[in-house]
Amino acid sequence: MPLKSMMMATILVFSSGLCAADQPTAPAPVIDNSRVLVWSLQLKKGETGPYTPKDLDTVVMFLKGGRIRSEAPDGRHRIATRHPGDAVWVPKGAPLKDTPVSEGTVEEVVVALKDASVEPLVNSTGLPSAFPRPGSKKVLENSRVIVWQYTWLPDRPSPMHFHDKDVVVAFRQEGALQSVSPAGERTVNTYHPGEIRFNSRNRSHSEQLVSGRQSAVMVELK
Repeated sequence: MPLKSMMMATILVFSSGLCAADQPTAPAPVIDNSRVLVWSLQLKKGETGPYTPKDLDTVVMFLKGGRIRSEAPDGRHRIATRHPGDAVWVPKGAPLKDTPVSEGTVEEVVVALKDASVEPLVNSTGLPSAFPRPGSKKVLENSRVIVWQYTWLPDRPSPMHFHDKDVVVAFRQEGALQSVSPAGERTVNTYHPGEIRFNSRNRSHSEQLVSGRQSAVMVELK
């Protein structure tokens, strides 16, 4: 394939400039909007995923972990153990591709950040921000993102809070969450393992697990 044609096919190939034999293709993104491109990858031992986008900062979140070899285009690599809920920052210009080297399936959520910028949203609600909250764990933070782990519990609703940032949520289990608005409106949604959602900012609510089990890894966009 001519290089020019390869560069036009960015929706199928994370990183242009590599020959087809060296560049595994990616599935279609599960989310493509003004702020992010998001892919879901399931890789078994010895299977190599696509490079992260060369021209975009990227977060790789792990819903299922394992021992993983991460390799740059020049062949440099490292092997590390990734646990469920971990996240790795891959800056633009330094793409990586992953190959599991342990048994089992590694499940990755690849979140590439577009260069769109938004003005910070002022919280005038009087409510605390969505994060940090009791039970949350910060996994990663830099100038562009904050990554959190969180588990919902049936007898412990989250405090009523305000989302001042857009967020990509990757659910890890099967369970239903009840969302309650400040006005008392109640909505129940069931989420499945590996389901990925983009939730826009400027929302207030509380959440509680009402059936099953549920946890997630979330990328807040600055």
